[in-house]
Amino acid sequence: MASSNTLQPDIAFKWEGMDRKGNKVSGKSLAPNEIALRADLRRQGVAPTRIKKQAAAIGSGQKPAPEDIAVFFRQLATMLGAGIPLVQSFEIIGAGHDKQSMQKLILDIKAHIEGGSTLQESLSKHPLYFDALSTNLVGAGEQAGALETLLDKIALYKEKTEALKKKIKKALMYPIAVLAVAVIVTVILLVFVIPQFETLFKGFGADLPAFTQMVINMSQFVQKKGIFIAVVVGGAGYFFFYSLKRSRKMQENMDRALLKVPVVGPILVKAAIARYARTLATTFAAGVPLVEALTSVAGATGNIVYEKAVLKMRDEVSTGQRLQRSMENSGLFPNMVNQMIAVGEEAGSLDTMAGKVAEFYELEVDAAVDGLSSLLEPIIMAILGVLVGGLVVAMYLPIFKLAAVV
Repeated sequence: MASSNTLQPDIAFKWEGMDRKGNKVSGKSLAPNEIALRADLRRQGVAPTRIKKQAAAIGSGQKPAPEDIAVFFRQLATMLGAGIPLVQSFEIIGAGHDKQSMQKLILDIKAHIEGGSTLQESLSKHPLYFDALSTNLVGAGEQAGALETLLDKIALYKEKTEALKKKIKKALMYPIAVLAVAVIVTVILLVFVIPQFETLFKGFGADLPAFTQMVINMSQFVQKKGIFIAVVVGGAGYFFFYSLKRSRKMQENMDRALLKVPVVGPILVKAAIARYARTLATTFAAGVPLVEALTSVAGATGNIVYEKAVLKMRDEVSTGQRLQRSMENSGLFPNMVNQMIAVGEEAGSLDTMAGKVAEFYELEVDAAVDGLSSLLEPIIMAILGVLVGGLVVAMYLPIFKLAAVV
């Protein structure tokens, strides 16, 4: 199979041609232009008969997502397990992907490999999509001659962590989205509906009930100051998230505060423990020394509080202390987790026990998110009912009062 003669191609081509034996061959490759691709094909003994620039696929403007990377590792592990050579595996995976940005990424990695780079080196040229943990594990697999096994472990790790992230996002975004809808509905009623009733009530020539008058005053305030309030709230929100991205201290304070939030906090704790255990199991099973593995584990917990605790644990383990004792000293891990890790250390099966901890807490997160959704649904419905129903009652009170007088 052919590829570009440059290490940083930017255009995807589909080609057909004849090899030295007269057999028809075809494939997809990246090259800066058609002339360079033809020259590259001829150098590899392929006489091109048809070259066509690949049309942009649906969603081609989208960047590769973490889910795409997880699927890529799973596909590559499967291809190598089936005995397909590495370069040909990249050709097949790239040709079968619907997202053009992912096609280009895969074919670019293939071009680096054909240029003489190892798979680890080729992946590390794309740090936005392949983190240090993944590339280091790939390197360990290449050196040990167990690339297929390590790719399978990476694929499993990516699949589990991405599934966990989705559950956490679901737990956090569901109530936020519903409350946002409630606020929008309330604002619409205050700005567009209440003023219609206000005009009607002016013709009554009588004092309005206190509740109705309060709602009308609120409507007038929102109409006069609504834009100003929206700008202030939007600006404050932008400043908050801007500062959160750039201030590690602020991120730590936010992570610490979230861990203490009722209902949501325990879910985040379980998610951090699941990530810790899953990463520890993956790295240790790959033969990475414990101290070095804890460095990768720290960055994978997804919470700065746990990250700092794991880094401290790493320092303690490097001086000869047992991992289980360091975990107890942190005060962040339940006794059950500490005991399972202790059993793993004693039996020489730390990766197996850490994997069991990960599976247990991933199931716990799943159950907690489902329970949170079930708990929030009636609460949110009650909030919506109070907001909307309260405004409706406030507008009909004068009408009921008038009817009683008549």
